Amino acid sequence: MSASLVWFRNDLRLADNPALIAGLGSGRPVVPLYIFDEETPGIRPMGAASRWWLHHSLQSLDASLRSLGSRLILRRGPAEKVIAEVAAEYDASALYWNRAYDEGSRERDARVKLSFDRRGLVAESLKGNLLYEPWEVKTATGGSFKVFTAFWRACRELPSPGPGLPAPKSLPAPKNWFASDRVEDWALLPTAPDWAGGMRATWTPGEAGAQRRLSTFLDQALANYRQARDLPALPATSRLSPYLAFGEISPRQIWRAATTRGMSAATEKFLSEVGWREFSYNLLFHHGDLSRKNFRADFDSFPWIDEDGTLEAWRRGRTGYPIVDAGLRELWTTGWMHNRVRMIVASFLTKDLLIDWRAGERWFWDTLVDADPANNAMGWQWVAGCGADAAPYFRIFNPVLQGEKFDPRGDYVRRWVPELGGLPAEVIHCPWEAKTPLPPDIYPQRIVDHAQARDRALVAFRSLKKSA
Repeated sequence: MSASLVWFRNDLRLADNPALIAGLGSGRPVVPLYIFDEETPGIRPMGAASRWWLHHSLQSLDASLRSLGSRLILRRGPAEKVIAEVAAEYDASALYWNRAYDEGSRERDARVKLSFDRRGLVAESLKGNLLYEPWEVKTATGGSFKVFTAFWRACRELPSPGPGLPAPKSLPAPKNWFASDRVEDWALLPTAPDWAGGMRATWTPGEAGAQRRLSTFLDQALANYRQARDLPALPATSRLSPYLAFGEISPRQIWRAATTRGMSAATEKFLSEVGWREFSYNLLFHHGDLSRKNFRADFDSFPWIDEDGTLEAWRRGRTGYPIVDAGLRELWTTGWMHNRVRMIVASFLTKDLLIDWRAGERWFWDTLVDADPANNAMGWQWVAGCGADAAPYFRIFNPVLQGEKFDPRGDYVRRWVPELGGLPAEVIHCPWEAKTPLPPDIYPQRIVDHAQARDRALVAFRSLKKSA
């Protein structure tokens, strides 16, 4: 009997997985397939932290599928070639997948669908990774939105997302299982050196880990979300971003779980953050490669400074500004950084150092477990001033004032920059003002004076405005 292939991508879950349910509903044996594709042009290879997460997420998904009498087939190579091979092995007459929205994936998926259509086979893509498709949210004139507030207002006027689809209780298996790669042979984990100890201590990849994380957030942090979400020392944010990036939980599941507890100002604020993810994907769909191309074309002539060693100091968390260094060290250790701190470190790179935002975006892509083609690029462009609905050019975060406002006692800095632990709160964000400043071999001097850097950045932005 012919089979149905279910092509898993960034949707590594059983519950609320439309492609999996469509495969089950076909009445044929179901072959779950994951393809590690780093060869198709236009598909951006994963960063190192994401590869670590993927290893564990695939192990988790395979275990879940085996509990249903199935298994996950792993193959490596160009997706179009691999799908053709697996379809031939299982005499597949149908292929189902949940949509991706970056340009390279859409072009590849269209080619896959065309090859199935030509042979009279079923190839169906479904909505499984967004609340609303990019073409469902339109301006009054039928265009796409470039401002978040208007976009989210339009979303809220659409029908509320329905309940998620239940996970299947069993999956019909093919008569024979053909060869599968072993995830261990893909060498996704770091070995020499093994730098993933902090990530192992911080995260539990997989669908079950996502559900536990959601429940913990709703039970312990949602009520104070509006007031505490900007304080990096507190466990006040959902930390669901990597689970969303790998599709171990769907935005519809999050929406349903949050709203069934009743609507409040905190819930509305949390859902609006889910809305920013929707907005980012809307921009990605309508405007192409946001990781390389300025959304605002006038920024193509921005006078970025050639990197002169300060980029490496920034990456290592050795800038001399404690809140910046704390964030970058948190990132290196855990694969994650608090959102408020992401904005601070991005502003420091692009405005204090005048280094092209794409250098920061590439570093985040490699080191974030939640590296995402829409959120990551949109966030960097927003801070740099070249994105949609971007911060005005004169908004340049003062890293000292930001630290004093959002980490007033210095708890976050003390955790990630322990060499400053003995400083009183009054100077922990400006250690150069301490009565006895630390020697440079203990903590570095500032690589740039913020006041002078701010003036330099304003000159650069004003020159851009004049030339526009």
